[in-house]
Amino acid sequence: MLPLSFWRGGVAKKRFDVVGLGLNATDTVLRVREFPPLGGKERVASISRQAGGQVATALVTCQRLGLRTRYLGKVGGDEAGKFQLESLRREGVDARFVKTVRGAPNQLGLIIVDRATGERTVFWDRDPRLTVKPSDLTREMLAGARFLHLDGCDVEACLKASCWARAMHIPVVADFDTVYKQVEKLFPFVDYLIASANFLPAVTGDADPFQVLETMAREYRNAAAGMTLGRDGALLLARGRFYYSPGFVVETVDTTGAGDVFHGAFIYGLARGWEMERTLDFSNAMAALNCAALGARGGIATESEAQKVLANGRRHQNREYVRKGHG
Repeated sequence: MLPLSFWRGGVAKKRFDVVGLGLNATDTVLRVREFPPLGGKERVASISRQAGGQVATALVTCQRLGLRTRYLGKVGGDEAGKFQLESLRREGVDARFVKTVRGAPNQLGLIIVDRATGERTVFWDRDPRLTVKPSDLTREMLAGARFLHLDGCDVEACLKASCWARAMHIPVVADFDTVYKQVEKLFPFVDYLIASANFLPAVTGDADPFQVLETMAREYRNAAAGMTLGRDGALLLARGRFYYSPGFVVETVDTTGAGDVFHGAFIYGLARGWEMERTLDFSNAMAALNCAALGARGGIATESEAQKVLANGRRHQNREYVRKGHG
């Protein structure tokens, strides 16, 4: 990790801390008393519209923590697309390069939240016309950035952006969740690769998280490779050492967006020049606090609120990860 003194030099004068390329979504969130069995029925306790999406939510997290952000992507020409775009602008995210696609609906998420546990089930759809193509991007869009954040959705566009970033000495952070076709082409160009718990086992065919991360580090030489583990926290391999940070115990309302907020907080930790242990703990605290409210961005906390959780919060201790991951 680069020392804080590095960021206080000329690089700190760059125009944007984070440029993000990836998904946004307009979510309809249904809360139910419990998720019914297949073929069953359940009355809706509440319904609301929320702004979400992997990269868009991570950028909002960064922006609220005080970083300067820019979003690259497309929104639909419908009312839902307008809602999403306005949500980004309201947060202060630079959206000058966002393209509105006339005649296309915005990406939607239909999210059913089990009120008893806070766990969510997501149904989604994305119009092909929202695909970001390499020809939609220019180097100018990355100029002045300290970090590039990707989710790998539009692989070829992400590959072009990450190649530019590598040439421009911009570290690349990736949040991989869905196994898109040929997404592995991005792996060598990612500096901080933190995937969901199921992603890397699905890609590599290896169910052991420690072996998976060792494989990624060996084959792709990522500066850090890791995975989020839901309530169990996060596991990461960096510079030959495993770091395990247990998740924090909160009264869970909705787990939507926890991983997105984790990645935004992780980027913030990198930008602050924190040590890896502190960065992981802070990211877990931010993710946990987001789960205490409804919606992908409903519980994005302040740094001081997260620090209180770090100081006093109870944690889910998974002994297997603690034993092997030095948590």
